[in-house]
Amino acid sequence: MKRVILSTCCALLAACSTTPPPPAHDLLIVNATIVDGTGAAPRSGSIAVKDGRVTAVGAVEGTATRTIDARNRVVSPGFIDMHSHSDMPLVTDGRAHSKIRQGVTTEIIGESGSIAPRKEASETQPWTDFAGYFGVLEKQGISVNLLSYIGLGQVRELVVGNDFVKPTAEQMTGMKALVEAAMTQGARGVSTGLIYPPNAYQSLDELVELSAVAAARGGLYASHLRYDGQKLREGIEEAIAVGERAKMPVHVFHVKVTGQQNFGRMKEVIEIVEAARARGVRVTADQYPYVASSTSLTATIPQWAEEGGSDALVARLKDPATRRRIRRDMEDPNPTWENRYQSAGTWQNVQLAAIGRNRTGDPSPNRKYEGMRIAEAAKQAGKEPFDFVFDLLIEERGSVQCIYFIMSEDDLKLALQQPWVAIGSDGSALSIEGPLRAGVPHPRNFGTFPRVLGRYVREEKVIPLEEAIRKMTSLPAATLGLGDRGTIETGRWADLVIFDPAIVGDRATFEDPFQYPVGIDTVIVNGTVVLDEGTHTGEKPGKVLGPKS
Repeated sequence: MKRVILSTCCALLAACSTTPPPPAHDLLIVNATIVDGTGAAPRSGSIAVKDGRVTAVGAVEGTATRTIDARNRVVSPGFIDMHSHSDMPLVTDGRAHSKIRQGVTTEIIGESGSIAPRKEASETQPWTDFAGYFGVLEKQGISVNLLSYIGLGQVRELVVGNDFVKPTAEQMTGMKALVEAAMTQGARGVSTGLIYPPNAYQSLDELVELSAVAAARGGLYASHLRYDGQKLREGIEEAIAVGERAKMPVHVFHVKVTGQQNFGRMKEVIEIVEAARARGVRVTADQYPYVASSTSLTATIPQWAEEGGSDALVARLKDPATRRRIRRDMEDPNPTWENRYQSAGTWQNVQLAAIGRNRTGDPSPNRKYEGMRIAEAAKQAGKEPFDFVFDLLIEERGSVQCIYFIMSEDDLKLALQQPWVAIGSDGSALSIEGPLRAGVPHPRNFGTFPRVLGRYVREEKVIPLEEAIRKMTSLPAATLGLGDRGTIETGRWADLVIFDPAIVGDRATFEDPFQYPVGIDTVIVNGTVVLDEGTHTGEKPGKVLGPKS
């Protein structure tokens, strides 16, 4: 009997000795050229991932559930899009196709007219505050990580409305309460879009008072400047003044100089920012790598004509005398507001991108003009361009998006060389098919990050690869206070991008924007492979990043 027991034990021990140990890692990336996001030179090595985080970098030992051979490819931290408009697209489709395929693993939304707060919920937007919005995304899942600002334009519209008036003391108290609530629910700071009413109606004092609420909770002030053309100095100085007075960091959305008469003035913007940084103001910015911007056609309309909202604008455009006054103001070469018509100089420099897309019911017959320059569309319609524009705004109740060719390559490149300028698309997470394929939008929705890597790093050598990656990763992470993202280090979240530096680039154009980039084949979010050799896996491991993320 003892021999039988002994033989059985020996057999069990032998079986145990041949059973392999469990894999040490969930994911192992080998033979990689690692660009770690710090700005340091590339180095060779491996990266191990376990439970969503990086566990080893360099010479890594042990087995893994999955091993990816990154030979001849670069591995970098996931890109952080400092300026995104994916607020509603992520509700429509949480897979974030056009961002994931660019290597974006984290987006920050909420410029001026943020997704929350709202007066009441609706079928398509079943929330009234950020807690509700974030809850919807967490329930359905998203492929990217997400942060949001609270837009001060949204705050003012809820409390004061669309009138150009000074808020009462009671209204200021109400607005500050909304900012406070949003910050406690996870907003990263406050944002403005000061060319857009009613945000445009806010004074410096009002902006400072509201921003100070966010500052008390460690938030930053992010702004689409009031001016970026003839009065660009006033625009950048106003943003810096908010930061200085409210005692908080300042971030400038899509830093640029607009209007041919202002080309070359990026040097002036840099001087102003450098002076502020020298006296202790934390000022950063982002930019997209295109010489065209995109916004509403109403950005050509004087702001007084928009007071009261779309109904009031339509009524004014229908009145012949007021219509003539609006045109005179638009043609004034010294406008009091940032006039996108003056920036463009001619209607040939304005392209129709999306018409009547906010409508319910039958699609607009004017969509046939999408993708056309306004000068050409007006000729086809048999109208003088200004009349075409005014009639279009009436018919679509202001719902017309455009692309404006208003910047210079030299200014763009100079901004890109500044160490405090990050990359931000100012675009949305769209798709080449389904409900998120609509109109003829700006190619930045599909090509921003690979365009920097392909055109401005590899082809034109404006900045080196490691600096471009830093601008997409650790610089935005530091700006946003994301202490455990933005670099490839042990203990950080495993947001990673694998790309081929020899071919990475954008394919989207102004004529045909619905094209994914090339050269970015694998994207990992929180340790989960979302883009696998060019195929979206459908995984949604993204997180809503709260105040302490």
